[in-house]
Amino acid sequence: MNPTINAMSWEELATYAADPIDQINGLNNPYSSLRLFNKSESDAIVTLYRDNHAWCPYCQKVWIWLELKKIPYRIKKVTMRCYGEKERWYLNKVPSGMLPAIEIENHVITESDEILFVLEEIYGPLGQSLNEKKVLEHRRLERELFSSWCNWLCRNSFFQTQEEQKKENFKNVAKKFEKALQKHNSGWLTPISTKNGEKPGSADVIFIPYVERMNASLAYYKGYSLREEHPYINTWLENLEKLEEYRGTQGDFHTHAHDLPPQMGGCFTYSNANQQFFAKEIDSGSGLEQLELVELNNEKKSEQNFEALVLERVIKHKERIIAASPMKNKSFDQPLRAALTSMILKTNCPPEKNSASALRYLRDRISVPRDMPLLSGRLFRQALERTANIDGSDQGPGIPTRNRLDQNPIQFN
Repeated sequence: MNPTINAMSWEELATYAADPIDQINGLNNPYSSLRLFNKSESDAIVTLYRDNHAWCPYCQKVWIWLELKKIPYRIKKVTMRCYGEKERWYLNKVPSGMLPAIEIENHVITESDEILFVLEEIYGPLGQSLNEKKVLEHRRLERELFSSWCNWLCRNSFFQTQEEQKKENFKNVAKKFEKALQKHNSGWLTPISTKNGEKPGSADVIFIPYVERMNASLAYYKGYSLREEHPYINTWLENLEKLEEYRGTQGDFHTHAHDLPPQMGGCFTYSNANQQFFAKEIDSGSGLEQLELVELNNEKKSEQNFEALVLERVIKHKERIIAASPMKNKSFDQPLRAALTSMILKTNCPPEKNSASALRYLRDRISVPRDMPLLSGRLFRQALERTANIDGSDQGPGIPTRNRLDQNPIQFN
């Protein structure tokens, strides 16, 4: 690698950037305020209130349901309490501040399952109804899996035997989930036949948000590879990754590992060789390759597209990114351009001195999918770490565990 290449200017970098996406009728994305699926705007009688960071699992559940059903809807974004102050206009509408909520003809509904019941009544179920006997069984299983995960992740073990018991309990419930997945050749719990093949139904949507978070958190805090330990869950996740309805909502391991503690009241590490390796790879920005995302993982054409998406997103917000950096007086401009140059040209690009900490600060605060898709986030984190490493080993300010006020969305709205 050539260590002396100069950072490109913003004008030069812009030539590599992706064109802005069609947020209204194009692929599912976290930026849109209106989704129409090529229908009339007058059809969008539903407003979804969800979190600014596209992090909330219950919001994700409703979001995916609407996308799979292709129901026109509007989106208004609200700050989660651990990220900043809840907007007064939302508290006037929903005094509890709960997310998600939907509004239909001035009628507000909260709690994700209640929202889906109402949507089923208006638009019909996503395949089988949430109240059908088999789907009710799946919903109870999802809560059992959630409880076993919480017990293992969020309650400290004082003895190794306690840790092992929690692990075995989770594995046993995960195997129940796998057994349910084996009942259909498609690998879905409640498959729906479409002209493009079978797609996930209502029960699958119920499982998606927390299985995604289990996959990330158990790798980071326990060294447990959900996809390797449970091949049928791995196949289910692979099938999800082929769906743009899901990919537009998918977070990465780094985002989940560090957003979960303030949401869950804490996550407890069980140190072992796997855990230490996984945590290091996640924190450094390398990611866990196919344990994190299989689809499109190594395709050069796709990778270039995801790089272009990084540039489009960063250029749009560059002034605020620079202003929020620990480096003052606009001095982060050149290190940021150096990292982007390194990503595009696949070569080292030295940053200005004493920039390593600020580069790693940004690496740690990319929020997927709020800021960019998973593979874009991976490429950008890797470029930031590679560029920081040229300058030195200084780490960025620590990531808070009691709140994420360092991720307050106000400056990026």
